[in-house]
Amino acid sequence: MTHDLAIVGAGAAGLAATRAARELGLDVVTLEASHRIGGRGYTEEIAPGVAFDLGCHWMHSASLNPWVAIADRFGFTYRTGTFDRGLFVDGTWHRSGSGPQGELERYWEAADAAIHEAARAGGGKSIADATDREDRWTPLFDYWTSVATAADSDQVAVEDSVAYNDTDENWPLKQGFGALIARYGANLDVTLNCAVDRIDWSGKEIRLHTARGTVAARRVLVTVSTGILGAGDIAFDPVLPQWKQDAIAGLPLGTHNRIGFLFDRDVFGDAPRGGGVMLRDGSFSGVNLRPFGDPWAVVYTGGRHAVWLEKAGQAAAIDHGKQVLGEALGNDALKHVKRSIVTAWHGDPWVKGSYSAALPGQAHQRRELAKPVDDRLFFAGEACSREFMATAHGAYITGVAAAQAIAHSLGRAVPEAAK
Repeated sequence: MTHDLAIVGAGAAGLAATRAARELGLDVVTLEASHRIGGRGYTEEIAPGVAFDLGCHWMHSASLNPWVAIADRFGFTYRTGTFDRGLFVDGTWHRSGSGPQGELERYWEAADAAIHEAARAGGGKSIADATDREDRWTPLFDYWTSVATAADSDQVAVEDSVAYNDTDENWPLKQGFGALIARYGANLDVTLNCAVDRIDWSGKEIRLHTARGTVAARRVLVTVSTGILGAGDIAFDPVLPQWKQDAIAGLPLGTHNRIGFLFDRDVFGDAPRGGGVMLRDGSFSGVNLRPFGDPWAVVYTGGRHAVWLEKAGQAAAIDHGKQVLGEALGNDALKHVKRSIVTAWHGDPWVKGSYSAALPGQAHQRRELAKPVDDRLFFAGEACSREFMATAHGAYITGVAAAQAIAHSLGRAVPEAAK
């Protein structure tokens, strides 16, 4: 049997494409290497009824985000608006506009303006190249870049930062973003534990070699991460053209990990309800405190430090998280840690990272990655998004767009509203 379309990967992009393609009348088979759907959207319970997102958590740019309507459809709860954030310096939490927080905000505005100017000027600069390297707040800016992009400031193109469409609406889901993605895809037929190791597109029909046999299709949509593509885990026969290989290489996955702690009581005192960023020993750490009022906290790591800490092992990550929270909440708070949980995206065999960051001078590769090859091999995922990279909604939007383009390439009518 030859399918109209074979979709490789059942993360946000693959699931969105599966649903859209079927609604357009295509015969679709969706293949997922893992034992579950959702990809980088994955929720576990840190306690009964308390969700912990190991992957995507925020519905970013919420007014433009299709997952908000999906959350409403399935009755998920999310927090709108902004939340109380602070800066912990010299043993004190400072709120917006006051003292050190005011200094930080002024530096941030200057850094942002410098990044925009560097992007306009061209020349392929990194965020580190474009920003003041001597300011007191440079390490904090670099830390937050590593968390937001999963890569360090010297590894991120200024054009990538400027292109991101940020409406400053970041809404977390109480039941978990990963849980929402899983609910969205629950009634879709996906073949799990079915890694694709070779795609032979040399003949009239495309043949996908998998752990569970060979699948034939007229079109293929690849939604796996650039971590998987860059590692060569899927062989292409013939090999992908050089321009596509260059696009994959220019958009590597970085690493963003989280260290979560559940407490047996409220230990947060007068700390901001949303958390914030802490200065400690000349470095910075971001924390999220008591999400939705539940007694737990998250410490964020990103970039090279996240990779190093992940390789050091779970115990080292927990120790780091406890040091951070001990300074912010007092060491007595640590006596009340009931459970801890640590993510390890760099070593995840089905992703090999967290999300993509364009290398300096390579931001244009997102457009190239999204282009089909020979109008038969199509690509989607967060790395293909030019304005919502590194997000679940960027993946979703590119998945739907790819499904529509594939239907059109097969001569199917695509309603105008769907284009």
